[in-house]
Amino acid sequence: MRILDWAAMSGDDRGALADRGAVVDVDSALGRTISGLVADVASRGDVAVCDALLEHDGVEVTPAGLQVSASEFEVAQSQVGDELRLAIQLMIANIRRFNEELLARRGSWQTEIAPGHVVGEKVGPIDSAAVFCPSGKASYPSVLAQVATAAVVAGVPDIIVIVPPVPGGDGEIDPAVLVVAAELGLDRVFRVNGPAGVAAAAVGTESIPACSKVLGPGSPPVALAQLEVRRRGTDTVVLGPSESLIVADASADVALLAADLLNEAEHGTDSTVLLVTPDSALIEAVSAEVERQTLDLPAERQEAVEAALGVNGGAIRVADLATAYDVANWFAPEHLQLAVADPVSAIDHITDAGEILVGQTTPLSAGNFVIGCPAALPTGGFAKRSSGINVEAYLKATSIGQLDAHALSQVATATIALAEHEGFPAHANAIRIRQH
Repeated sequence: MRILDWAAMSGDDRGALADRGAVVDVDSALGRTISGLVADVASRGDVAVCDALLEHDGVEVTPAGLQVSASEFEVAQSQVGDELRLAIQLMIANIRRFNEELLARRGSWQTEIAPGHVVGEKVGPIDSAAVFCPSGKASYPSVLAQVATAAVVAGVPDIIVIVPPVPGGDGEIDPAVLVVAAELGLDRVFRVNGPAGVAAAAVGTESIPACSKVLGPGSPPVALAQLEVRRRGTDTVVLGPSESLIVADASADVALLAADLLNEAEHGTDSTVLLVTPDSALIEAVSAEVERQTLDLPAERQEAVEAALGVNGGAIRVADLATAYDVANWFAPEHLQLAVADPVSAIDHITDAGEILVGQTTPLSAGNFVIGCPAALPTGGFAKRSSGINVEAYLKATSIGQLDAHALSQVATATIALAEHEGFPAHANAIRIRQH
């Protein structure tokens, strides 16, 4: 595990750590390729989607086979065991409860700000959404649960699922993904190449309907496709590689710290994992424990850990906990765990994080799957200015204003003054005509 000293790090060193691949280069060769792919899908529709699936995923499918059939859903139900099924149901139930509570707090409202002067909002769902469920290094039914449950709770009337087929297969979709979709009542699932699927859901093809929003985390090619369709007018949220930061002090359990650091580190060689602490002895102990626990992981995961806790991340030694919290806010991680003596009080020191996991009885893996809080979270420092994907991502608000005759008279002079200053005589006349 790489060890850094915050006080000794130069501005360039800190900048390199903060970057962690936050910027997707749309002008790179890959960016230009993805831009061409999106244009191809917009031009040739289903045929282009099928060609991309064959070229990039090695799966041959006709346009008629892009949508998962009812019989595939039935087979998937029989392939998922009771233990996994119960886990899926618990996961969805907790995510649903979180989003239902959020929706209740974000409903329509009106208030009278002066006699006869009413303002408010009518809040409701967007008309359609495509949920992207990644399936590259592995299959991620939990991502579908996270992103799609929020859409269902929001009441989006038209929801589709786009998911790449299982790597190395003949086009089949992970049965657990189909069970999640079935539990949510989503029966329109399309097997597609990731970037081509994002493009298809944005522009529409013969088989895949165009949607107002395309949401879900993915690989760099998927992120580039999301940026390209956003440029073309489709709303989306770009999420990058996994990242986590743990603030710890001498009270933390070393074995648990190591386990939680490895939790996000095993995602991939593009992940970033940081331990921030003022305790040098703790760093040494955790470093040794990480090395020990890593030996139990498969070779591919060991390679990911080496990068995530090495060239990408590591342990940062700071002067005190106050500085540790400052570093955490500066980094604005996707996942933040507080492994300190008083984690509840420590929450007050955190302003920028995708999520805060309070204490070592709240492991990152529980946050990833079953706590119910959003797990599709802003990365690359975007936690400073955006939130995770929850029910609000699928809502829109229409403003409401109402004036009675008395309230209009109270704002008439100001309206005319502003209209005349900005050179809009018809605006002013629309008020004057009502004063006679």
